[in-house]
Amino acid sequence: MPRQFYSAGEAAKTLGISLDTLRRWDRAGRIETARDSSNRRIVAAAEIDRLRGKPADAHLSARNRFSGTVTDVRVEGLVAQVELMIDEPAHVVAIVTADAVGELGLRPGMPATAVVKATSVMVQHSGKEPR
Repeated sequence: MPRQFYSAGEAAKTLGISLDTLRRWDRAGRIETARDSSNRRIVAAAEIDRLRGKPADAHLSARNRFSGTVTDVRVEGLVAQVELMIDEPAHVVAIVTADAVGELGLRPGMPATAVVKATSVMVQHSGKEPR
């Protein structure tokens, strides 16, 4: 069963922002949080999905997904290399077309998801960028 709530630290990491930014967003009303029984700030998984721009109807047949943050984008001619620091203990480098990098607007610091299918790695823009 998927998790319903995340600690503030886990939510910040998933969103690719600092804990201080998450707290500021909470005070500004940009993110909706709640408090657990120990009065610690928690964030609903649905709220994280909303901020990341994860459409409820987005489906792919791929099962292996690695969410993380773009750490480097190198474009050489028609080919681009996109490097992601994965939230889980992993590091993924994908070779994609320069057009794909342009269409997705990929750049270091933004959230993205590596979608792995067979021997190919595709990159999916994970939603809104942190400010």
